[in-house]
Amino acid sequence: MTDAREFRNALGRFATGVAIVTTRTADGEPWGVTVNSFSSVSLEPRLVLWSLAKKSYSLEAFKKAGSFVIHVLASDQEDVSNRFARGADGKFVGISCTDGLEGSPVLPGCAAVFQCRNALQYEGGDHVIFIGEVHHFDTSDRESLLFYKGGYARAANALTDLAELIRSEYVAAT
Repeated sequence: MTDAREFRNALGRFATGVAIVTTRTADGEPWGVTVNSFSSVSLEPRLVLWSLAKKSYSLEAFKKAGSFVIHVLASDQEDVSNRFARGADGKFVGISCTDGLEGSPVLPGCAAVFQCRNALQYEGGDHVIFIGEVHHFDTSDRESLLFYKGGYARAANALTDLAELIRSEYVAAT
């Protein structure tokens, strides 16, 4: 069996989007975290999922939340991703949010936004999997921010890497 770092590196070969999930705590405090574990589950009913590590400081806020908002970040929002990826306070300082479903904060400038009711939660190894029922969504024409091979990427970067891989395999085979 390979070690955890090799497994993580192998998973990193799958380009994912970068998202921020927000909610409000029972005290009304805005809460948010960066994730790359967002996926669709069902078109009817509209269900999406995301997961959060059990050791995350944010876990209890999301387990108790009645709703959350998933923000698919635009390609120019690396700084926002980095801000919400750290555990420090002040993540919402200087960001003009609006209130979404049940008051969950909605961040501006995203590629897509999904406002969800917290429908189901499942234990999944060292993570909790959250399934949200989408009650409202918005999209824009903005290019999405990607995470690929341990760092941020844009769709053009990922396609260039893929083309180079195909070219090198073709050259090696001929």
